[in-house]
Amino acid sequence: MTMKLLRIRRKRLNRSMPVDILLFLLLSAVGVFMALPLVFVINNAFKPIDEIFIFPPKFFVRYPTLKNFEDLYHLLAAFWVPYTRYIFNTVFIAVVGTAGHVILASLAAYPLAKKQFPGKKVLFTCVVLSLMFSANVTAIPNYMTMSWLGLLDSYWAVIIPAFGSSLGLFLMKQFMEQMVPDSVLEAARIDGCSEVRIYWKIVMPMVKPAWMTLIIFSFQGLWGSGGSGKVYIYSEQLKTIDYALGQILSGGIVRTGPSMAATLLMISVPIVLFLITQSNVIQTMTTSGMKD
Repeated sequence: MTMKLLRIRRKRLNRSMPVDILLFLLLSAVGVFMALPLVFVINNAFKPIDEIFIFPPKFFVRYPTLKNFEDLYHLLAAFWVPYTRYIFNTVFIAVVGTAGHVILASLAAYPLAKKQFPGKKVLFTCVVLSLMFSANVTAIPNYMTMSWLGLLDSYWAVIIPAFGSSLGLFLMKQFMEQMVPDSVLEAARIDGCSEVRIYWKIVMPMVKPAWMTLIIFSFQGLWGSGGSGKVYIYSEQLKTIDYALGQILSGGIVRTGPSMAATLLMISVPIVLFLITQSNVIQTMTTSGMKD
């Protein structure tokens, strides 16, 4: 490992200043290009209706206004179910589903990463193969399972399928293999620690970047779960804010302004969560490609 670091440092020292400048300009251009959709959404949310439909379209807002947000508030207040109920449903599904997914994924990943038992490779192969199937493929089996369990038209019809997502298990297992030394676990067992205590006090703190990254992925998927919510949930009192905003979006051209404001509000929560935990996400993505 020391020789590898020396070689990397030598390469950095040998790199010329023009190459560094070129790389900086290239990465800056890519970063600006990737940020353009977000900037466009933010500007559209503050555009008056005449600027939204102006041709040729303007990228930046010229006369910013909060009228789109005011109209959105009045539209939500006109629903016969309070909009705060939609927000509560969304937060409850996202928080409970994310917490359960992280706990179950880490509990299953620990023996797969650090234990030896018959069928271990077969189980992990099944996990990897399950990553190939999109949500559209598993939608009908999930619906039938929730129907057999009698959980349709409830929060759990959306939450329980999120618990079993294989992405979290794969991510946690790979990270535990790389970042949790077997010597540390053996030392803990010699000191008399139980497996539960080793998992909670030693393993989980060492893989914090992994489960912080998993929180982002899981929360983002559940926060925008209006599509699956319409399939599993029928009662208006249990629907999510994504569904309520979708009803506003279907109102036609006259609701274009509130629709732009709703889009900004829906993406703002995952973006804020990512900004808070971005260092852990970068560390997870960097470590996942490392080899001993």
